[in-house]
Amino acid sequence: MDGWYGKILRVNLTDSTTSVETVDSQFAKDYIGGRGWAIKYLMDGMDPKADALSPENLLIFATGPLTGSPAPTGNRYMVVTKSPLTGVLTNPNSGGDFPTWMKRTG
Repeated sequence: MDGWYGKILRVNLTDSTTSVETVDSQFAKDYIGGRGWAIKYLMDGMDPKADALSPENLLIFATGPLTGSPAPTGNRYMVVTKSPLTGVLTNPNSGGDFPTWMKRTG
C-alpha cells in the first residue's frame, strides 16, 4: 500500500522517552488514513475514564496517505485526543507544510 512509511513514533513526555513501532500493511488497510490510525490508537491505548488534562490522555498527530502528494487538499494532518471541553474524542485537522515534513521524517 503506497502513501505511508509504515512507522509510528511514540513520544512519552512524562519520562522523555521515544520508541518507533512498525505498522503492518493489514493495519494500514483496516484503519485507512491518519484519522483511522489515530482513533484506533487512542481507543486502544487510553482508559476512557482518564481526565483529559492528565498525563494519561494521549495527544496523537497523524498524517494520511495523500499527505505530501499532489492531490488537491491532500496535505492534511490530524490531531486526535480526548477534549478537555467535552470529555470525548476530538479530531481537528490542519494543513500547510507541516504535515508533509512530519510525514517525510520517515
